[in-house]
Amino acid sequence: MAKRKLILDLDTGIDDSLAIAYALGAPDVDLIGIIGSYGNVLVEAGGQNSLKILELLGHTDIPVYLGESHSSTSDHFDRMQVSADIHGENGIGQVDLPDPQRSIEKESGVDFLIDAVHKYGKDLTLVPTGPMTNLAAAIKKAPEIATEIGNVTFMGGALTVPGNVTAYAEANINQDAEAANAVLTSPLHSTMVGLDVTLRTLLTKKETQQWRDLGTVAGEKFADIVDYYIQAYVDVNDNLGGCALHDPLAVGVALDPSFVTTIDLNMVVNYNKETYGRTIGDDNRLNEPTNVKVSVMVDKDRYLKTFMEYLTNLFKQN
Repeated sequence: MAKRKLILDLDTGIDDSLAIAYALGAPDVDLIGIIGSYGNVLVEAGGQNSLKILELLGHTDIPVYLGESHSSTSDHFDRMQVSADIHGENGIGQVDLPDPQRSIEKESGVDFLIDAVHKYGKDLTLVPTGPMTNLAAAIKKAPEIATEIGNVTFMGGALTVPGNVTAYAEANINQDAEAANAVLTSPLHSTMVGLDVTLRTLLTKKETQQWRDLGTVAGEKFADIVDYYIQAYVDVNDNLGGCALHDPLAVGVALDPSFVTTIDLNMVVNYNKETYGRTIGDDNRLNEPTNVKVSVMVDKDRYLKTFMEYLTNLFKQN
């Protein structure tokens, strides 16, 4: 059976790096490209981080494209200080990785996505773990892809818990609520993996020590990167006891939806000043067929076991 095709749309910070590793470690999936976004870092820095992580993991064959550099309603992007605090100034925990041998592709990430949907259709899975700006731009340019693509599973939003940048908004959605609303109110069918479930999936220094014990470069570097993230979580929210696996959980759910329990909704994203970035059920479409599956519970133990199996096996080889 042919492997399913996967594209990651990342603002490559620490948990995005873990998402790349999960995708590379998972069986029966072919990561055909990464699209860069802005958020944790500027888009150019995120693209370079993706190339560095791919090279660290022995996959210089995978192309990286740059998407939009700012939201759909502004002409520039200013990185928030909290992003630098959590991910490090360089986005990967201040860990120094060699400059990548491969360069960023010249084609735009939006055009790459459109071309891939036309080529692979229902066999293509897209996992955005940053703002929705690239996906919204692709749907605006080629509306037909909304019904042609096979699987869109995104990390973003908060339905049953507060946001993490405001009382309402989760960080990815908050970067471009207008784009997120355009995507969620389009004909596209998607699965939301938000703070409702990602804050339940935690990694601790017990797991990163297992990577160090492998005695490989990849194991050591990823342990260093994630230990920075764990310490940042202690500084921001010491009640959790570890770092949340936001972005890799979205990849996990895209490949195995049974990790989560979902409810079917039509979603809307608020973009008024008071509740900007709020993800909530659309009361104007309560009786219409739904297009979003919202994750509300997660089998965290089984997911963490799978996560560690995939990444440890990958790090052993590099």
